[in-house]
Amino acid sequence: MNILNPSLYFYYLAKLYIKNLISLLFGLSFAFAIMDYFQRSQGLHSFSHKILYIFYIWQEALGLLYPLVIVFALIITKYSLIKNNTMGALHAFGYSKKRLFWPLFMVASLTYMFFLFLHTTEFSYAKDKAKLLLKNELGAYDVNDLFFKYNDTFVYIKKLDPIKKVIKDITIFKVEGDQVRYTINAEDASFDKTQWEAHNATIKTHHYENGELEKYTLTHKDSIKTLKGYKPKIIESLYEGKALNIIDAYHTWKLLDTQHLNSDKIRASLYSKVIMPLFSIALMLILFFKIPFHARMMNIGGIIALSLGATFSIWGILFGLNQIGSNGVLSPELTAIVPIVILWMYAIYVYFTDEKNII
Repeated sequence: MNILNPSLYFYYLAKLYIKNLISLLFGLSFAFAIMDYFQRSQGLHSFSHKILYIFYIWQEALGLLYPLVIVFALIITKYSLIKNNTMGALHAFGYSKKRLFWPLFMVASLTYMFFLFLHTTEFSYAKDKAKLLLKNELGAYDVNDLFFKYNDTFVYIKKLDPIKKVIKDITIFKVEGDQVRYTINAEDASFDKTQWEAHNATIKTHHYENGELEKYTLTHKDSIKTLKGYKPKIIESLYEGKALNIIDAYHTWKLLDTQHLNSDKIRASLYSKVIMPLFSIALMLILFFKIPFHARMMNIGGIIALSLGATFSIWGILFGLNQIGSNGVLSPELTAIVPIVILWMYAIYVYFTDEKNII
């Protein structure tokens, strides 16, 4: 079959599924955004801010709800096919479950990849922008008073502007035991794509005699390269709890590993965007094969309710496990990757063993 010129059955099923998917996705996400707006609208002081807030929360809702919608659209699509006896007719014409599942799988996979791409962009920062609107601080990007470890030194930043990518007043401390070996201070620093360049830096070197500070010497340098790999957005996220897109989250994970710092929260955030949504495709496979193809073989209301309940339960369990991994109680790999692998193993088992079962 040519994907660019699909057969009639493929086109029909894909079109029906896409219609249900889009209707549910936009309907649920707008409902989510409007309910959130009515709860928090008292914190918004202008019409433009209200519109922007709804838009940002709608984006956040899209990213949160699309895995659920992938499954809900499958349930509604199969219900529609059963109600109209279309599913029975397709089976009567010799179409197998695997063949009928293929167009739905293709649409769901493309939806997942589309949102995966969105999470590499500013789309991931919608919730943070909405929070700034509530505080009436949409243009206030400065992050103040940061203190963190870098290699074998400690860094203090008085003010970071992640938009202009500049630092005002940076001090780097080199500590050995209970002694400060040297400090580097610069009034400003700028980011040059890979690292920071501190301008007009003053280096104060401490000299000790028998464990006592005897004197210090001052030297000046026009510039010093430091904080390699610490992008402005990464610093802002690590020390202000802001969101990261997939690319920045991956770089942050590698950076924290290099610094031998705990990366549980970053890994959990990355898995929640990349790994966790895959449960939806596995679950839609299971439901497509397990829901009977003819209305006379099932209690339609009971089956639909059970399917929706199972979807919400699995999503809730996975969300809860992700929070446990983010808090460091268990490894994020154990709370995110392992459950998805188990679910996919069962889905593949159903795919290869359930073909002969028509009820």
